Amino acid sequence: MKKISMIILTIMCVIFSLNAQTPGYRIANKFHIDGDEGWDALCVDDATGRIYISHGSVVQVVDESNGTVVATISGLNGVHGIALAWDLNKGFISSGRDSSVYVFDMKTYATLDKINSTGRNPDAILYDPFTHRVFAFNGGSNNATVIDATNDAVLGTIALDGKPEFGVADYKGKVFINIEDKSELSRIDAVNMIVENTWTLSPGEEPSGIAMDDKNNILFSACSNKTLVVMDAGNGKVITTVPTGERVDGADFDPATKRVFIPSGMGTLTVIREDSKDKFSVLENVDTQKGARTIALDKKTHHIFMPTADFDDPPPPTTDNPHPRPKLKPGTFIILDVEPVK
Repeated sequence: MKKISMIILTIMCVIFSLNAQTPGYRIANKFHIDGDEGWDALCVDDATGRIYISHGSVVQVVDESNGTVVATISGLNGVHGIALAWDLNKGFISSGRDSSVYVFDMKTYATLDKINSTGRNPDAILYDPFTHRVFAFNGGSNNATVIDATNDAVLGTIALDGKPEFGVADYKGKVFINIEDKSELSRIDAVNMIVENTWTLSPGEEPSGIAMDDKNNILFSACSNKTLVVMDAGNGKVITTVPTGERVDGADFDPATKRVFIPSGMGTLTVIREDSKDKFSVLENVDTQKGARTIALDKKTHHIFMPTADFDDPPPPTTDNPHPRPKLKPGTFIILDVEPVK
């Protein structure tokens, strides 16, 4: 009897060990997309399974099931981000080089309007369904342009404490924005268009990507010093920090699985589990590809999408350009499709 028990115990230990080593996420597809321009942010329309990816002077709309480009929104100038107003069937694109926000129809993909920003170089952009307003964050002038999404009218400008990066809405009338050069986070009253509070993200430095668990009112700010800062969105208290990879830019949160995703430009995706409101643990660091720094999550399929490409070695530094960027290798632009392992 003891021998049988030992055999059963051994088998259970082997099964547990194998399960513990099984990764939770893997690269399912690499969608090759035409075009050799640079890229920035992307977003997913969960209802249609469409990925909207900024790609230089265009936005490409990609079918997430097979990687086919179903539409291209052109005539843009230095695309940074895309915000989708699902309830209005409209999308908004921040165009940095001409300091504009373009409006398009989400069914036909036709351009509907061009709105002049009230600041320079609009970068991150989001739609707040609570107020039906779009917030375009101007990286060149430290402010935000507020647009009425129902009629495309500019409602005003919100001054910020420094250079804004990515933002997120809580669907209750609050908007949160990372302030990169001050290592801060600001909470905006979306109704009255004022900054209510600005909090330090210390020990985090140079925050970029941001995500939110709106049910538990928790914010996640990805910082350049390989640190994810977890903050209480009600009082600005830093709950904890979690280690991440290098050269982060984006962040996302899956409310169904309670997992936070932080992509690293060095080629990893840090998966963090929300164990409780004040406890977070790293589940794994998924191998991705260098350059994959921005991210979008389909909350229905739980697939994660990250754009990247191959690059040549950077040219030698000069006095005029001490930190030259490497050149993208033609024909190598892709979107990584990362899926949960069944």
